[in-house]
Amino acid sequence: MSISFENRVAIVTGAGGGLGREYALELARRGAKVVVNDLGASRDGTGHSDAALKVVQEIEAAGGEAMSNGGSVTDYDQMIEMVARASEKWGGVHILINNAGVLRDKSFAKMEPADFKFVVDVHLNGSANATKAVWDTMRSQNYGRILMTASSTGLFGNFGQANYGAAKLGLAGLTKTLAIEGAKNNIKLNTIAPTAGTRMTQDIFPEEAFKAFSPDKVAPAAVFLVSEDAPTNMIVGAGAGVFQAAYVTLTQGKLLTGDDLSVEGVAAHWDAIIDRVGEIVPQSGSEQSMSILAKLQGR
Repeated sequence: MSISFENRVAIVTGAGGGLGREYALELARRGAKVVVNDLGASRDGTGHSDAALKVVQEIEAAGGEAMSNGGSVTDYDQMIEMVARASEKWGGVHILINNAGVLRDKSFAKMEPADFKFVVDVHLNGSANATKAVWDTMRSQNYGRILMTASSTGLFGNFGQANYGAAKLGLAGLTKTLAIEGAKNNIKLNTIAPTAGTRMTQDIFPEEAFKAFSPDKVAPAAVFLVSEDAPTNMIVGAGAGVFQAAYVTLTQGKLLTGDDLSVEGVAAHWDAIIDRVGEIVPQSGSEQSMSILAKLQGR
């Protein structure tokens, strides 16, 4: 089965290089018209280049259609303008991949509050800005596919990346809520947690690993997750051609009553509380609440 994006319009943020570039090129190869968004900044968010235009030229040289956009995801008005330009030129926007990001890594003890705020603003608030900018368009056309970019740091933690991890786990939560809200309008949202050798990670990976984790080995998952038949509300890890699903699970837990309903009772029953046998994957916050009610009712 061949997956086509003919007659689809896609926006990819942070598409001037690395993962975003690969996503944009693959979507264009499959027929999508692509808005290549990139501020052209360095990985810490400073500076400027014409990276987006170069990717557009690559797409056009291969026979595809694309337009560049240098708007900052931290500026909601610029995101509104980007969506308006794409809609005016191509009639709508069907796909959004939120990929733009920066790094300002330091241990929390050494991190300045401004560095924490800036990373959260770009990753989390920037993705929310771009998504909000396209949301009404997708609702009105009863079709939308949105991909957020999380990280293993957000899901599992990593030394020196408190700002990055907070933003990335926030994106997973944003995705889960919007997947519920968007369902009635055929808007599907997913989260990808990529591991890739890019300019963002070039001084983290040894050279051999850097090559093994090339961005093109992540792109198949990202592009599938914004296709017409994509699932929704999933978290997918991708790196070096390995694809995994991650879940937020809930143990069966333990109902404590009487004298056990105390600090000491929690300590005494800790092993039962964390026992993973029979754990579930709630599809919404209300499902967790219902699981508590079920225990109270003895089910």
